[in-house]
Amino acid sequence: MPKKILVIEDEESIRNIIRVFLEDAGYTVFVAGDGLEGVNKFHEKNPDLVLLDLMLPKMNGFSVCEAIRKESQVPIIMLTALDDDASQMKGFDALADDYITKPFSMPLVVKHIKAMLRRAE
Repeated sequence: MPKKILVIEDEESIRNIIRVFLEDAGYTVFVAGDGLEGVNKFHEKNPDLVLLDLMLPKMNGFSVCEAIRKESQVPIIMLTALDDDASQMKGFDALADDYITKPFSMPLVVKHIKAMLRRAE
């Protein structure tokens, strides 16, 4: 059974590129366009991994990460344009497992996902 990935990203074009690329890599992908929808989809779909943008409407990525961590140890990879040290440290303080800055390479993102899922098993 394919692993399930939840992509929480507000930019539709980026969300669609990630979705298509991950589906082509064999994953089942669910998407959300804001933080609140992301938390709801997390509860509905029970994903194996979450790709999480930080600058989201309705609920920012740090808050989404903290909400998920209160109930789950699912791997969370932050994908964000916030590349400063303080944002990255805040992401890890929110208990994200990995932090990738935009622009990013989709083949490299897939390698990060495979490594993270391998460690989670």
